[in-house]
This record gives sequence, structure tokens and C-alpha cells, in this order.
Amino acid sequence: MSDKAQAVIEVKNLDITFKMPTGNVHALRGVDFTLRENEVLALVGESGCGKSVTAKAIMGILPENGMINSGEVVFHDGGESIDLLQKKISWRRKNINGSKISMIFQDPMTSLNPTMSIGAQLIVAIRNHEEITKKEAYARSLELLYEVGITDPERTMEQYPHQLSGGMRQRIVIAIALSCNPKVIICDEPTTALDVTIQNRILDLIQKIQRTRGISVIFITHNLGVVAKIADYVGVMYAGKIIEVGSIFDVFYDPRHPYTWGLLSAIPDVSDEKGELYSIPGTPPNLAKEIVGDAFAPRNPFALDIDFKAEPPLFKASGTHYVASWLMDERAPKVEMPDNLKERIASMKKEGLLYVEGRE
Repeated sequence: MSDKAQAVIEVKNLDITFKMPTGNVHALRGVDFTLRENEVLALVGESGCGKSVTAKAIMGILPENGMINSGEVVFHDGGESIDLLQKKISWRRKNINGSKISMIFQDPMTSLNPTMSIGAQLIVAIRNHEEITKKEAYARSLELLYEVGITDPERTMEQYPHQLSGGMRQRIVIAIALSCNPKVIICDEPTTALDVTIQNRILDLIQKIQRTRGISVIFITHNLGVVAKIADYVGVMYAGKIIEVGSIFDVFYDPRHPYTWGLLSAIPDVSDEKGELYSIPGTPPNLAKEIVGDAFAPRNPFALDIDFKAEPPLFKASGTHYVASWLMDERAPKVEMPDNLKERIASMKKEGLLYVEGRE
């Protein structure tokens, strides 16, 4: 990745297994990435690839059956570097969660207390981490509600979650996440439960807040359209590993992994007169069974013999672009991306899919 900004979070070789009645599920198999200051890193992939497990490990909220086999989650706070995995959960909740790193979940109703007013929940969130008066916390709560687009914050402070729409509830959750000025926000598919119009408004809000406050964001989604709109860097996940990582332009305009080719080909294209929608053949592997070689090999039409024997390392495609595919090995046969994807990428460039305004 680029060294133009300081690292805020470094995830190194994160390996996690879940104990299940039918056996162990190897959910993460060595995840590595770096989140830098004032940048948005999107983690994208099919359901079950490990996106949310990664986020929960960073926050220290894995379920009880989750076992961290190895790895580090290093949080850089000023001049101090802290491996969060070495800290007790109670310490992390008091010193990190909410105050330094906040999380926005998919369903706002899982984050809000239905028995407490919106104002009470904001005030509690602030006073849990800061020694300020209730009056001061109330005043800040009004400012936060205004910042997230609530036009009548005084009235909203008196309301309860069930009295608000889904979009309004998600704005409240964002306000709570911002309440103690965190350095990092993790967004776990925060727009999936909302209709398309509200989704775009919430994305615009997150983007505006990220730029205004200079917050670093990990954005988890399966929607590449969302990634194109909001991300600076992208980590493509498959079967518990990041198999391609790079800048938004690297991954969208110069993808190298066959799985990434499949994801991009599956984006609906309104200009396609045939109306055909591509889907990646096969299904993801069963993570309860040992994976030999490249996990994507059985679904990969370009798989080599070695893909079924050895797991590929991350090959360097450029200064910001890394790909875990044996096709990147200098000894591998030259394989070009499918012609229809080349046409799709040319169309994306022409249409300006990546919202390049304000990006370097």
C-alpha cells in the first residue's frame, strides 16, 4: 500500500476459528491489511468470506465460540502503538470502543435501546467516555444530530427508536458513533437494510463526515457500486483471506485476480441490451474442511495445476496493488481478462463510475 499517510490500524496475519457442534470453522485464514489516516478502505466479497468477522475482531466483540489462533491488530494512537488483541476486552471497551474506534452496524435497531429516548442514549454514550456535565452532553448531542442531518434535533432527542424511520435511526447510530470524536469508524454494511434512495443519502452523509472530520473508515459491503462511490482502497476477500488489494483505480480499472474479474462482471449494467446478468459459477468452499491450494481454484476457469496444490502468496502488481494468484507468477502463462469485462471497464471509465472528483 502507499506510504503517503500514516497507518492507523494494521491487521497482520489474523487467523480465527469458530467452534461449532459439527466441528471447527476456519473463518479467517491469515488476513493482512493497513488502514491509513483520512482514508476509506472497503472490504468486499461474498457472504461468509470473513468481512464482518474481521470487523468484530478489531472491536473485540467476537462471539464466545470464536478463537483467535494468531495475528495482531495494531492501533496507532499518536505516538503509541497498541496490539488490541493483547488487551482485555474490558480494557478495550473502556479505552478504545466508542472513544477511539466506533462501529456502525447493518441494522440500527440492534444498536439502539428501544426503552431509552434518543437523547438519553446520546448523553450516555458521551458521558461513558468523557467527564462532562449532563447539560454539556445534551448540547453536544444537539450538535451531533444537526451534523447528521436531523432538522429538528430537540424533538428527536425526546423520541424513541420505534418512532423513527430506518434512515433516521441509522443517522442516530452515526451520531452516537461520532459522539466521542473517534479516529476510526467501522461501517458493517450500514445501508443494506435501507431502500435505495435512503442508502444514497446515508452514503453521502458518511462520505461528508469522513472528509470533514478526517476520520479513517473501514467500510464492509458486498455492493461494488457502494465501493466505487466511497472507497479509496479496496480489499477483495474470499474464503477468509484478502486475495486482491489496491487503490480503487487498481481494483476497478486494472483487476488481476479471476475472482475480482467475476465480481466486476456481475455488476448490473443498464447499457447491456441483452439484459444478461453474470454470476460466478460454483459456490464458496466449506470452511469447516481443510483447504488445499487456492480456495478459489474449483471455481476458477483459469486455474493452473499448482492452484490445487499450493496457496498463492501476494504478488506485487504495483506500489499499491497486490494479488494472491498464481497467474501473477512470472512463470505462469499469460492470461488476459475476459473481453466482456474489458468492455465493461471501458464503459465504467467513460461513465466516471468511480466519482473521481476530489480523489488523487
